[in-house]
Amino acid sequence: MQSAAEIAWLIPLLPLLGALASGLGLIGFNKAMNGFKKPVAIILLTCVGVSAVLSYAVLFEQISSPHSVEHLFIWASAGDFTLPMGYVVDPLGAVMLALVTTIALLVMVYSHGYMSHDKGYVRFFTYLALFSSSMLGLIISPNLLEIYVFWELVGMCSYLLVGFWYDRDGAAHAAQKAFVVNRVGDFGLLLGILGLFWATGTFDFNGIAVGLSNAIEVGSVPLWAALLLCFLVFLGPMAKSAQFPLHVWLPDAMEGPTPISALIHAATMVAAGVFLVARLEPLYSQFPFINLLIAIFGTITCFLGASIALTQMDLKKGLAYSTVSQLGYMMLAMGCGAPIAGMFHLVTHAFFKAMLFLGSGSVIHAMEEVVGHEPILAQDMRLMGGLRKKMPITSITFLIGCIAISGIPPLAGFWSKDEILGQAFNTFPILWIVGFLTAGMTAFYMFRLYFLTFEGSFRGHNEELQNILLASAGKEKDEEEIHGLGDIHESSWSMTTPLIVLAVPSVLIGFLGTPWNSTFANLLNSEEAKEMASHFSWSEFLPLALASVAISACGISLAFFSYYSKKIDINALFAGRFPALNAFFANKWYLDDINEKLFVRGSRKLAREVLEVDAKVVDGVVNLTGLLTLGSGEGLKYFETGRAQFYALIVFGGVIALVALFGVLGN
Repeated sequence: MQSAAEIAWLIPLLPLLGALASGLGLIGFNKAMNGFKKPVAIILLTCVGVSAVLSYAVLFEQISSPHSVEHLFIWASAGDFTLPMGYVVDPLGAVMLALVTTIALLVMVYSHGYMSHDKGYVRFFTYLALFSSSMLGLIISPNLLEIYVFWELVGMCSYLLVGFWYDRDGAAHAAQKAFVVNRVGDFGLLLGILGLFWATGTFDFNGIAVGLSNAIEVGSVPLWAALLLCFLVFLGPMAKSAQFPLHVWLPDAMEGPTPISALIHAATMVAAGVFLVARLEPLYSQFPFINLLIAIFGTITCFLGASIALTQMDLKKGLAYSTVSQLGYMMLAMGCGAPIAGMFHLVTHAFFKAMLFLGSGSVIHAMEEVVGHEPILAQDMRLMGGLRKKMPITSITFLIGCIAISGIPPLAGFWSKDEILGQAFNTFPILWIVGFLTAGMTAFYMFRLYFLTFEGSFRGHNEELQNILLASAGKEKDEEEIHGLGDIHESSWSMTTPLIVLAVPSVLIGFLGTPWNSTFANLLNSEEAKEMASHFSWSEFLPLALASVAISACGISLAFFSYYSKKIDINALFAGRFPALNAFFANKWYLDDINEKLFVRGSRKLAREVLEVDAKVVDGVVNLTGLLTLGSGEGLKYFETGRAQFYALIVFGGVIALVALFGVLGN
């Protein structure tokens, strides 16, 4: 009987086949396919569900006996060159397969309720299945070239899903922004992959690491070139995983439906970058300078995301900048030479961030019953409040997510984030300070989200505030759209069930990564797990853990007194005293403005100048050539008489002219 790893190729193939079937149906029989919502949803859910079962079978095999299973075939060959393709299953891939299929399956169940009245329901499920298939294919890819193929498919699917509501200007612009920013990173990744192949002659992960090391030793590749190639490859994860300064696309991606926000932020697109850096750990571990760069970019991203989240009033964008910050923590771990800690935080973060995003979708879905489908109103926390009594399941699960991401024990976020901070303290103490302060900021802005959304009194019926918010965005209220809408209520079972399921790992999964006996580390690298356990010291662990919990508790307390008990006026305390700094954070470090001025307007100006050159120079040369041809033709036509004597006279005159010319030149 074949093992699960032997048939792991079915894991990405099944969702792909489902997506192709429904996609072709939409192309050929659009109206009929849109009428079969439930059958299509059941088929695609079954495809992803079977993939999830296979993924867990693979994971259990790896837990019982960690090993690598690789199946390759020659896809192309020319002389001595061969290009193998296939799939590989190892502990790292098994963990990611189980994670992605779990989140994807829950998101699809949730989407059945969230998108039930959307006319693009079937198209949305098709995109979800294709997105899941692309990420699963990326995970089991055995080399960089195959990863790049699925990498681009993931990017294409994100473009389709972020711009799903393409008739909205915001969604269309967000999809274009995500596409363009990721092309910058992907171009660097492609150059890096080709450069590494030139240097090593292989696309295999371990082969590249060994080959580049040997090339540097024999002097065929200078050190500066090796560092450049490693950094170019890192540009891909920098864009995909939203690292500064290529993070700007991720918050805007909130224009897409909330379920896809949960999938992107938890288990697919942004996870791809962190996963690739972990895959390339044998390569990056050879270059401390590259690791330092990764750690610095991660730390900047970590602080940047948290600082901007402090000022956000849009519920989804607050969570989006939270994701940016947490991705910074993961990259910090990678740069500290602790990929296991980074991957563990990726796993724990996936569960509670998916739960938080789906919870926000539940809130927005309920808010639309009161304020209409205008995102500016439905997503603004200034119009929320008091939802805990109306939406108990959503509020409890959201609170669990807030506690987990704030790093409060014993929930999952404490174990993974504390492990990263501990590694940073031992490797780069200065970067640890930034990560430590960010932990307090994280606790503050997350409980700020919770208190504004679920506690206090409901503010959604405040028409004056609604008009102010719409006016600030240059819009007007559509009275017909909100006429006769109902009141806040809990979401349907298809939306609340995934929240309850995700709450369980958000609470418990952290215990798999306790530093004195890490089951997670033992799965990914048993030797490193033994070393971690042997070097574990309570005298080192407790001070750092207590300090981390203490600063998180300070952030929670400040949020409590500012937004729940109202004993502190946070605006007077911070915004009033430091208006410039508050404006800096509120305007997202002015990075969008800088990009608009330098790249958007700059590229348009360059395009206009190129157009001028094309119109005046290129077109001028072409027009001049045409005029000369036309003029010469007009003149020469009078010599076309058809009389032989006249032609002989011209030939004779030409000969005389040539003889005279040569005579002059001879003298």
